[in-house]
Amino acid sequence: MLKCVFFDRDGTLTKNSEEPMRLRREKFLEWSGKPLDESYEFFMKHFMKVRNGGYPVAPYKTVEQELLFFRQWFLSVFEDYGITENAEERADFLTEHLWYLKKELYPETLEVLHYFRTHGYKMGVISDCPPSLELTLKQCGIHDFFQVFTASSLVGIGKPNKGIFDWAVNKANVTFEECLYVDDTQEEALAAGNYGMKSFWLDRSKEHSGEWIAHDLVKLIEYEKSI
Repeated sequence: MLKCVFFDRDGTLTKNSEEPMRLRREKFLEWSGKPLDESYEFFMKHFMKVRNGGYPVAPYKTVEQELLFFRQWFLSVFEDYGITENAEERADFLTEHLWYLKKELYPETLEVLHYFRTHGYKMGVISDCPPSLELTLKQCGIHDFFQVFTASSLVGIGKPNKGIFDWAVNKANVTFEECLYVDDTQEEALAAGNYGMKSFWLDRSKEHSGEWIAHDLVKLIEYEKSI
C-alpha cells in the first residue's frame, strides 16, 4: 500500500529563477568582457576547487556556512575570468542577489502536491543540495506540504547511494515498498526503484517514454489513481 511520496527538488519540483540568472550573466559580461560558462561541469570545477582547497566551511553544515562557501565559489570563478577589481565587494553583491533561495515552481507542482496532501499521503524531498533546502521550499511557498526534508549536505550521503534513501524512509516511518519517488536524473530514479520504491524518471524533454518515465508530475496522480 502506498503511503508516502518523495520528490527530488531541482528539475522536479523547482527550477532556477530566470531573473537572477540573467543578472549573473550580465555582471560577468560587464566585469570580464566574456560570457559566463553556465555548464554543470564548470560549476563543479569551481565547487570542487573550493571544497578541496582547505576552505574552512567545506563541507558546509549550516545555511551561514553555505553562504560563505558560495561567496568563495564566486571568488574562485573571478580568478578564472581575470576579475580582480573590487573582487570582494562584487562577491558580496552576487552572494546577496544570486544565492540559492531563488527558485520557481513548475506549472503543475502545486496541483500535484495538493492532490497527495488531500489524499492523506506523507510527503518528503530528497535532494543533493546544501543546507538551504527548507528555506528554498519556504521561498516557493511549498514547505508546509512536506514532513521529511533530506539534504545530502546534512545527511552526509548523496544520491544514488542507498543511505540517503534509508535516512528519508526511516524519518517518514515507512518502508521502501510503501513509497513513490520521482527524480529528473535517470540514475537516481533507477536507484530508488532498485531499492524497492515505485520510481519515475521525470524526463521533461519528452525525448523518452516508458512505463516508469514521466513527462510531468501529473503522471504521479495518474499512477496513484491506477493502483
